[in-house]
Amino acid sequence: MTTDRPAPTAATPAPEVPGDLAVNVGLAPQSAPASVGEPVDTGCAGGCCAATAPNVVRDSGWHRAARTAVWLSWASLGWMTVEGAVGLLAGFRAGSTGLVGWALSSVVEGLASIIVIWRLTGTRTLSDTSERTAQRAVAVSFWLLAPYVAVQATHDLLTGSHPGASPVGIALTVSSILVMPALGRAKHQLGARLGSIATAGEGTQNLLCAYLAAAVLAGLVANAALGAWWLDPLAGLAVAAVAVKEGRGAWRGEECC
Repeated sequence: MTTDRPAPTAATPAPEVPGDLAVNVGLAPQSAPASVGEPVDTGCAGGCCAATAPNVVRDSGWHRAARTAVWLSWASLGWMTVEGAVGLLAGFRAGSTGLVGWALSSVVEGLASIIVIWRLTGTRTLSDTSERTAQRAVAVSFWLLAPYVAVQATHDLLTGSHPGASPVGIALTVSSILVMPALGRAKHQLGARLGSIATAGEGTQNLLCAYLAAAVLAGLVANAALGAWWLDPLAGLAVAAVAVKEGRGAWRGEECC
């Protein structure tokens, strides 16, 4: 003899908990749960900085790193002010496109330092929106450099403009080669710790300054010793090309990868 069994009933779904209520009672909101291992959005396109520093925690160590980044940016700004002014004066006096372009890159680096100081002070320190804004601003600062240098270098190559010797330019580029790599590496490390492309991008500009100083130095020495005038505008074109490339990387969020 069989007995009728009641048909199984579907499980009653749990009621949705609104996100704001869930936060108030200590529960995670049920909408858009984070996937395991998904990088936290720190303002880096594609999770680049998150990939470099997957556990960015804004603890006391993070705040110390932020203060150090601001201090280094102020130090860089002071250095770049002197380097840019002296480099422009020496470059115009010698008629050296490479030296003028490199000095202008110091002005752009100073702008990047100001952007990072703005990013990491006041209420903007903890703002992801400010990070994205600073990231894009650093990218634009790269692009500000390229047009003048490319046009002037091309003009010098086509017209055969010969730059004069510049002992001041040689001494200035040597000092940059000695100082800038240490600053750049320190800012890359801080950028990874902070999850900040803007900070890492400023460090890339410092490294770029050293590399370009080496190229300009080679052009100045070759021109003074061998009369190889064409190396100077070629160094200027190298400045412009690298600035465009690095600006594109900063805009896309690739600076700290």
